[in-house]
Amino acid sequence: MPSPHVFQRASAADLPVAVSGEGITILTADGRRIIDACGGAAVSCLGHSDRTVADAIKTQVDALPYAHTGFFTSEPAERLAAMLVERAPEGIGRVYFVSGGSEAAEASLKLARQYFLEKGEDRFRIVARRQSYHGNTLGALAAGGNAWRRRQFAPLLTDATSHIAPCHYWRFGEPGESAEAYGLRAADELEAEILRLGPETVAAFIAEPVVGATMGAVPAVAGYFARIRQICDTYGVLLILDEVMCGMGRTGHLFACEADAVRPDIVLVAKGLGAGYQPIGAMLVNEEIHRTIASGSGAFQHGHTYMGHPVACAAGIAVLTAFEERDLIANVRAMGERLRSQLEARLGQHPNVGDIRGRGLFLGIELVADRDTKAPLPAEAKTHARIKAAAFARDIMCYPMGGVIDGVRGDHVMLAPPYIVTAGDVDEIAARITAAIDDVLPAAA
Repeated sequence: MPSPHVFQRASAADLPVAVSGEGITILTADGRRIIDACGGAAVSCLGHSDRTVADAIKTQVDALPYAHTGFFTSEPAERLAAMLVERAPEGIGRVYFVSGGSEAAEASLKLARQYFLEKGEDRFRIVARRQSYHGNTLGALAAGGNAWRRRQFAPLLTDATSHIAPCHYWRFGEPGESAEAYGLRAADELEAEILRLGPETVAAFIAEPVVGATMGAVPAVAGYFARIRQICDTYGVLLILDEVMCGMGRTGHLFACEADAVRPDIVLVAKGLGAGYQPIGAMLVNEEIHRTIASGSGAFQHGHTYMGHPVACAAGIAVLTAFEERDLIANVRAMGERLRSQLEARLGQHPNVGDIRGRGLFLGIELVADRDTKAPLPAEAKTHARIKAAAFARDIMCYPMGGVIDGVRGDHVMLAPPYIVTAGDVDEIAARITAAIDDVLPAAA
């Protein structure tokens, strides 16, 4: 039985006890074998029993479990940073290791502020997008644009962040408007907001290349990020790309922004970097930002106890090595296409499935009351939560969320299985998630 002393996410939760993992499944104390079709929160990209990563962790623990970065660097941190820079988008030259996505986002906002101060510019404003998610620490939460997550903490959040529309063509494109025209219209909101705030006050624009938790695997349309980059360059604004959920191979590229051919000034990664075997994240920055700090004050006024943790970095090295030696990102692309095809075949005509979208093994299913009008289901029905429960009863995990449209209305279910999935695994995932949706929203109703 679970301990009565653990402060659970939900106080009334009666959770099964996970005791071991085999590939894409988690085994519980009561004998269930549950397919992890969402990687927990798009984390477990190598499944739950990868021996090479576990061995790398054990080896590093035996050699050196911890070294504070105020006194030391370590071989794993140096090596992992070099691996990331070698594979990163053009211009990226430095890596700042943290323990997760919220820490990475928080660090990026503080770095943007300090960077401009050291250039002699008093820029402090951050522009983000509605229906975005950048973490749960206060600075990251302020940058995020999900109304439900922000609401009760609003008095604690900075008002230096403002929000523009997301890029979600299926939901917000106007009748007769092409995807390209819509993308430019959505991107141009950034320029309008910068001008409204005053360009001399805006430090950065932060966005997810493929929006995860709060919209359900929504990629930007072609041309959107090219225009965003142009606007940022025009006004000297830093472009921060949050790839905490969509990066590290999840969408079929090591860095999700590769699909959009966009050059970030700062890019954030986490989840897939450690694959769940160790908590690790990273803020990757371009050389110009680092050079400005190094030639100015000489120190980023920020830090965490476990940054650059040797064991976490050793895990990250093993994870990246596994991606490449096993050609797993190619499998992400192939199995992602298969999973999407399976979902479209099984759910494409379902009366309550409005949109099936995403990239690679990062797919979302948006649920609606009416396919033609795209009208959402009643928010009070909590359809996403009911489907999560129905799926779990069928021994499969999915990632649901409500408020997909505006933080209140709209439901989606997201799938993000491990990169090691086989064709048979994909077919089983599609079958079980379809059955779960039918349990809650019968197709014949």
